[in-house]
Amino acid sequence: MAAARETSIRRGIETLLALGTPEASERGGLGVTRISEMLGREKSQVSRALKALAEYGLVERNRDALTYRLGWRIYAMAQMAGEARFLEEGGPVLTRLVQRLEERGHLSVLQGAEVLTILSESPSRTVEAVGWVGRITPAFCSSAGRALLMDHSEADVRALLEGTPLEARSPTTVTTIDEVIERIAVARELGAAVVDEEFEQGLVAVAAPVRDGRGRIVAAINLSGPRFRFHAHVDEAVEAVRASAAELSSVLAGQRPDDEAGVPAAVADPED
Repeated sequence: MAAARETSIRRGIETLLALGTPEASERGGLGVTRISEMLGREKSQVSRALKALAEYGLVERNRDALTYRLGWRIYAMAQMAGEARFLEEGGPVLTRLVQRLEERGHLSVLQGAEVLTILSESPSRTVEAVGWVGRITPAFCSSAGRALLMDHSEADVRALLEGTPLEARSPTTVTTIDEVIERIAVARELGAAVVDEEFEQGLVAVAAPVRDGRGRIVAAINLSGPRFRFHAHVDEAVEAVRASAAELSSVLAGQRPDDEAGVPAAVADPED
């Protein structure tokens, strides 16, 4: 009985993950047949999993198109699961960075061998710009991914990327783990990762890691823009992104940028 329950739970999780893919987002949902193809499972198994998930509001059925998509309950749970203070503090930091350099900015976290964007802003637009929040991108060839992997050892990077297709996204994309490790080492030395047309042809991006109070990398802040405009300002972008990442790291550590070194904002004045 326990084994059967575990198998059912696994099928439910796999089904939810299938509905969270870019393909499902672009299509507005997926049908039972397509999900079964993606998971390599029988349609009857997928159908039962979808029915159970729908009962709890985790997926919704589009009766006209006969497809399923993630339900609003998933988004509500995700919002509660995120650290509210992290998002609240990250938003203003990202806004100031984007306003300074007038290029698109993101705040991202590591999800396995991929990067998940949790905040996004374009110049003159609001935080969480449509089309970027919730987007998954490969860690190996993105600036945010390399920034998030700066504290990983060579063995950790190999273990993480083993079995992950390192597919070329442009003529300059590095496609071996050894090359990725070398690029991460360069980023570690600089304190920021610079990706020049590797993630997407014509696009340049810069990212720096954000650390929590214990010094662990928990996120990355990055800027990206078209190469014809952004490439001439890469040095300035590196400095700005590192400063923004340090600012958010200080806040997460309980400090403000203008506090005395090592003195948390909440106890800066013992007479208060």
